[in-house]
Amino acid sequence: MNNKELHNPEEDQHQLEFDWIFCPICGNKLPNVQNLRFCIKCGMNLKFIKENKKLPSPNTLNPYKSTSQYPLNQYSYEALELPKIADEQLIGPDKPELWSSMTSIGLPLGAFLFMNFLIGGFFALLTYASLDINTIFELTLNPYFISFISLFELIFILFPVLYIRKYLQNPTLKNRFILLGFTLRGFDRKKLLKEILIGLSFAFVGVLMVALVSFFTEEIIEYLFGIEIIQDNNLTGFLPMDIPSLIVLSIIMILIIGTSEEILFRGFMQKGLERRVGSKMGILLTAFLFSMIHVIGFLFIALDSPLVILISFLLSFFPYFSISIMLGLMYHWRKENLIAVVITHGVYDVLTIILAFFLYRIF
Repeated sequence: MNNKELHNPEEDQHQLEFDWIFCPICGNKLPNVQNLRFCIKCGMNLKFIKENKKLPSPNTLNPYKSTSQYPLNQYSYEALELPKIADEQLIGPDKPELWSSMTSIGLPLGAFLFMNFLIGGFFALLTYASLDINTIFELTLNPYFISFISLFELIFILFPVLYIRKYLQNPTLKNRFILLGFTLRGFDRKKLLKEILIGLSFAFVGVLMVALVSFFTEEIIEYLFGIEIIQDNNLTGFLPMDIPSLIVLSIIMILIIGTSEEILFRGFMQKGLERRVGSKMGILLTAFLFSMIHVIGFLFIALDSPLVILISFLLSFFPYFSISIMLGLMYHWRKENLIAVVITHGVYDVLTIILAFFLYRIF
């Protein structure tokens, strides 16, 4: 009698049922029972994992266990089931699903709140150092101090860079920036020059577009509310004091503000949303949240009346929304590469303060 005749399939099947002593998901010790299909604690479908070598969908859970006891929610499921991205897949025509819509929105908002928490703590330290309110207020109008505070926006790069490592087979820092679209991979000199020219051109287009949007927004508000909007010249306190401070602030806007905000909002938020809800909705949602984050301060400023707060909010929201829509469309057009978009954002910011710097001194 040979070995095949001695082979008992039932014994192999019996052995298969006892491959795991503990549940691979929740760690609960499994009972010594044949044909155990579900974990008695978390409801995980153990048989499905053995047969398919992957996690089951939530609707295959044990119907006799409460789904609230299941340790994985829908979004962690999606992340666990997605294969990690190989180096050769970082740039290409394929657009696999990445992080969930909730993560696409939640992580940038968390980064924004954390940045403001740190800035608030910094101002608390200044207050503790016996600086009076007037001195602190004067600091906030100082362009050099504004440049320093802008360094906190590096948090906008830190959060997504740390998070996306789990989506990569080789999570080097270089690959993380490639996944976020901030890369020169595949660029030759001609293509790089093209991206630079596109970025510079759209920066000027953005300035003209925002000027028109601001003008029409002001006209519509005056018509709807029957009021006359008068610009406050006291806002010159936020402008650079001299040419050196203008240069410093311009460098910060290009290297820090433009880069960090585009990595977070376009490279992470819009990229994740487009993969989940489609390009149009992804661009619109990103533009809306980008604008809200920039103008939400108007909701907390103690102005003359709720009407003044509303009008100030609208006058700021629509210009931000328009430039954000343009940046989102550029990011989509440039096949999720941020080079031209970052240049447009940074140069647009610089052009606005340069124009304001000289116009306020002329008029």
